[in-house]
Amino acid sequence: MSDSGHSQPGLYGPDRRRRWNRDRDLGPPGGPQSLSGSGRERDYGPWDRERRVSAGEWEGPWGGVMWGPAPHPPRSVPQETAEEPVGSIMQKTPIILAKPPAERSKLAPAPVPVPPATVPTPMEKPIVLMKSREEGKGPAGASDGAVQAPMVTTKGEKEGQRPTQPVYQIQNRGMGSTTSSSTMDPVVGQAKLLAPEKMKHSIKLVDDQMNWCDSAIEYLLDQTDVLVVGVLGLQGAGKSMVMSLLSANQPEEDQRAYVFRTQSQEIKERGGNQTSGIDFFITQERIIFLDTQPILSPSILDHLINNDRKLPPEYNLPHTYVEMQSLQIAAFLFTVCHVVIVVQDWFTDLSLYRFLQTAEMVKPSTPSPSHESSGSSGADEDTEYYPHIVFLQNKAKRENFCPRNLKQMHVVIDKIMMHSHLKYKGTLSMLECNIFPGLPYDYLDTEVNLFLLPFADSDADDALPRAAPAGGPLFSLLPGYKGHPSFQSLVAKLRSQIMSMARPQLSHTILTEKNWFHYAARIWDGVKKSSALSEYSRLLA
Repeated sequence: MSDSGHSQPGLYGPDRRRRWNRDRDLGPPGGPQSLSGSGRERDYGPWDRERRVSAGEWEGPWGGVMWGPAPHPPRSVPQETAEEPVGSIMQKTPIILAKPPAERSKLAPAPVPVPPATVPTPMEKPIVLMKSREEGKGPAGASDGAVQAPMVTTKGEKEGQRPTQPVYQIQNRGMGSTTSSSTMDPVVGQAKLLAPEKMKHSIKLVDDQMNWCDSAIEYLLDQTDVLVVGVLGLQGAGKSMVMSLLSANQPEEDQRAYVFRTQSQEIKERGGNQTSGIDFFITQERIIFLDTQPILSPSILDHLINNDRKLPPEYNLPHTYVEMQSLQIAAFLFTVCHVVIVVQDWFTDLSLYRFLQTAEMVKPSTPSPSHESSGSSGADEDTEYYPHIVFLQNKAKRENFCPRNLKQMHVVIDKIMMHSHLKYKGTLSMLECNIFPGLPYDYLDTEVNLFLLPFADSDADDALPRAAPAGGPLFSLLPGYKGHPSFQSLVAKLRSQIMSMARPQLSHTILTEKNWFHYAARIWDGVKKSSALSEYSRLLA
């Protein structure tokens, strides 16, 4: 170019174009010649461009060849743009995406110092009592002892999935707040692990109209270790007091604070009954106690007659209705209880044993799980479920504890119940609990489930005769002879033997507390609609 800025004459003339075509056809000095003889198919390699640049020749902005120092470093030409059409002289300006190195170095941001790597504090593993089946499965190569962090899943992954077992998470120490929506709240997990509120008094399972009540399910859990104890007896025999002493109360407590309300003095004077229907109570040891209204109660019959209560249409006479109510309650207890305590305050009433045998006859048919699983086919006693029966002689006198009288009582009960399928012997013994230390274990030929309880106020010191002062100073300090252990000691021995009894399976499946409640509701509905009881009531009329 000239000093005025214009290009030199002849730079783009015919001579320059001929020279440019010649260089394309012949190639660089000492280089290989074009085999085709045409410069249009010539492709310059990188070494051609380097030679031309070193000679002061560079490409112009329109594809022409310029001479002189290049304003910028040579640009690399892509392989697909090296081939030109035959008649093309002018080329499009290539688009440069990158800036020159000088400008890039000026605009480059200052390097930010990298902070030293910190070791994250290890998270404490949450205490999990039970894991779901999906969480328990790890990778195939992972070892069993490896501790893995809990996986955070999205809501979409967990939606529609229910673990086979609930996950109880007690605490969430060291865990972040980014948890899944399906993860159980620790407060909810603790609430599920806690036992229900302790019962302070009994509630209704069956009301006085013989209707089922659902309030008891609030105190039940989903666990299978449960013992169900029921009670039967005549009016005023002491059923509620015995059940209170076995469940939650002590003999020295006030009877007005018992969990099962006992007869007040006014009710005793009026000749009435305290309990109506079936009362429910469960202890912290997961033992269910069922207190019932008196069987064959004269006070209930008097209430029906004097108050002109309307009887159900299937019953014509009041005494038939009272007896059918008692049979329904007894048949219900024989089906849903592990232990049934029969309380009587004198020995003995033959009508009571006749009533027990009738209730055994009309009870619902429930296959015994042990024989059902073994597949044995035998007599009825091998395929029916029957509970343990305990005969409790309440308000026993001193002469009842005489070994000779005790033996006669066992013989009488065994003779009366010899044809019964109820388990009335072999599960409770007064000889094995050291009540009669001088008697051998084989003193009774046939020992039935009989237990004696004296009067509750028999331990009063003023009611016991003391030794005469003339006998010496030692004998004057000793209590009088009672003929039996103290009332508190006998209650404790009875409680230990009742709670240690076997807990056979009530149905073909293992029942939890809540499952037992639903099973009992179904049995009660079946008892009220039983065809056997309806036929029996028709024969009574």
